Amino acid sequence: MITILDKQDCCGCSACIQVCPKQCITMLEDEEGFSYPLVNQYNCIDCHLCEKVCPVLHLGKPRKPLNVYAAKNRDEKIRLQSSSGGVFTVLAEAVINAGGVVFGAKFDEEWKVVHGYTETKNGIADFRGSKYVQSCMGDNFSKVKYFLDNGRKVLFSGTPCQVAGLKLFLRKPYENLLTVDFICHGVPSPKVWRMYLNEVIMNQSVKSVSFGSESKKNISVVSITFRNKCLGWKNFSCVFTFSVSDDKGEKKIISSSEVFSKNAYMKGFLENLYLRPACHHCPAKCLSSGSDITIADFWGMNKVLCDKDDDLGYSVLMVNSINTSLKLIAELDTTEIGYEDILRYNSPIEKSADPDINRNYFFSNLEKKSLSLLIPHALYRRRLLKLIYRIKRKINLLLSQ
Repeated sequence: MITILDKQDCCGCSACIQVCPKQCITMLEDEEGFSYPLVNQYNCIDCHLCEKVCPVLHLGKPRKPLNVYAAKNRDEKIRLQSSSGGVFTVLAEAVINAGGVVFGAKFDEEWKVVHGYTETKNGIADFRGSKYVQSCMGDNFSKVKYFLDNGRKVLFSGTPCQVAGLKLFLRKPYENLLTVDFICHGVPSPKVWRMYLNEVIMNQSVKSVSFGSESKKNISVVSITFRNKCLGWKNFSCVFTFSVSDDKGEKKIISSSEVFSKNAYMKGFLENLYLRPACHHCPAKCLSSGSDITIADFWGMNKVLCDKDDDLGYSVLMVNSINTSLKLIAELDTTEIGYEDILRYNSPIEKSADPDINRNYFFSNLEKKSLSLLIPHALYRRRLLKLIYRIKRKINLLLSQ
């Protein structure tokens, strides 16, 4: 029976839930907004399958990639719509063209991040682009197995721990499965995302006064892009697009854009303020997830391949398995590079994110302050605490001399 004594020991992949033959495990959200398995002990038959598929209990072996490439999609339109070089779309289209199925993370109708699948090229667009929230897996591992057992080719994309969980859930290798993960910084709290999105909508509603104060205004989200390249790839922006209408039927589309370095949610994410506890002890670093391909942003490209850097985004593509067809790579514009060139500017390949010193402070005040105030305050408080620590350290050094 799966038992979570320390929250850092659960990455939330949901493999345990889906493998349970008695369906006696459910995922419950805690006060931080992360979901953990809870076992109904009365229905449990002690088969231990939930333990056998846990990627925290069964760590993969660290690996080095077979080949490493700087890569981009040859279609510039797709590349601009993608977070980096548009590599995922090429891989996904190849699987669809072969009659296969593609799984990935997308927004649902309420802008919650969930996993799903598509059997059409048009559906790939939902999975394109970064989504800085932990996705809800649902029963997608079971769906992957169903398609595989029926001879369909499947591409499954997800975080390294999700890929590791899927591999353990399947319990045997499948030649018709292509797994794709990415260099993961960590996954933020879905609860924090919900609260932030509600604040963004409320703020936009206040700003939308063009229809007059007497008209009732309805506002809804049309699209969300975490990595818009309107100011360039390195200086990406978070863009929210809204539909605003009044009771007279008048409607217009409004967009709100903010560069990532000024966006409160992105700042908190990048400073590790509200990552899942397991992300600080990640069980799937060093390419140990078992994925066939790892993709990521090519940070440091301006220093490694400066002649090719046009600030529109390049991807890193790491081939980890001999089963990966080189025909997939041939469809991309690629330049082979060294693993050390990637690791130098992408430390999350091998290193887990350090928890922010104010993480507990942030979550203890989550229900008390708006995120637009709490996130900057927590980050300022961290800088202040670090300054105090440095001053104390210098004083102690002087006193010891």
